[in-house]
Amino acid sequence: MDWDKLRIFHAVAEAGSFTHAGDTLNLSQSAVSRQVSALEDSLHIPLFHRHARGLILTEQGELLYRTVKDVFHKLSMAEALISESRERPSGPLKITTTVAFGTTWLTPRIKEFVELFPEVEVSLILSDGSLDLSMREADVAIRMAKPRQPDLVQRLLLTVQSHVYATPEYLGDHGTPTTAENLDQHAIVLYGQDAAPPVASINWLIDAGADPEQRRKPILRINNLYGIYRAVRSGLGIAALPDYMVAETSNLVRILPELAGPSIEAYFVYPEELRQSKRVSVFRDFLLRKVAEGNF
Repeated sequence: MDWDKLRIFHAVAEAGSFTHAGDTLNLSQSAVSRQVSALEDSLHIPLFHRHARGLILTEQGELLYRTVKDVFHKLSMAEALISESRERPSGPLKITTTVAFGTTWLTPRIKEFVELFPEVEVSLILSDGSLDLSMREADVAIRMAKPRQPDLVQRLLLTVQSHVYATPEYLGDHGTPTTAENLDQHAIVLYGQDAAPPVASINWLIDAGADPEQRRKPILRINNLYGIYRAVRSGLGIAALPDYMVAETSNLVRILPELAGPSIEAYFVYPEELRQSKRVSVFRDFLLRKVAEGNF
């Protein structure tokens, strides 16, 4: 198959139309259409269903698209690794982690990394879902559970502890619980039920000291740990939060010091093929140094 035609096919599949692909490739709509038609003729199969509203890949087109996309990722990785043969790390580095860890701990520290390694092009992808590193959806990840994929390199980064927090204003209005049983009389903010949580044990506080015959009702559920953090900071109620979220926050106080959630191990993860990447290794070492500095 002609590589130039495959390149144009890939752009069309990504854009969903000949016109938009032409804009990306700096080619006319007719030139793009001719190249795709020529590729279809050489394969003796249609790759797209043509509709008035755009293009939809056929089953065979989907298969070819996945293959070509994978090849593009590998070529991009090879290009980045070659460019790193220079003295300083360089090239794109896509980092993914949870919304809570990314917004409250990682993002404030990225400035230092960018200043240390200005030729590394950093992108942060914050999501409570797990992106597929083997499919190059991201280069490295900080995950709140031990990865199960055998082709991923993993390094224990830190152990996350969670405790119970509220604002002084809330405690002034509602009193400070002195036992876990007292939580029955307080407003508790929980992780929502409509999305998979970043860790399975995230709602441990709802059962702490509770009567098993009478389950507590939360005042609010939010399917995002950072949203829970903001709700507690507003004075809405009490929640279990990872200590890293509140280490630098002035208006949250820890209560019920004897209560602690299950420990969570956070891992730094990347594909085996990036083991020799300088930009990955310097970012790993940067994270380990920042963790060692504390602030938890």
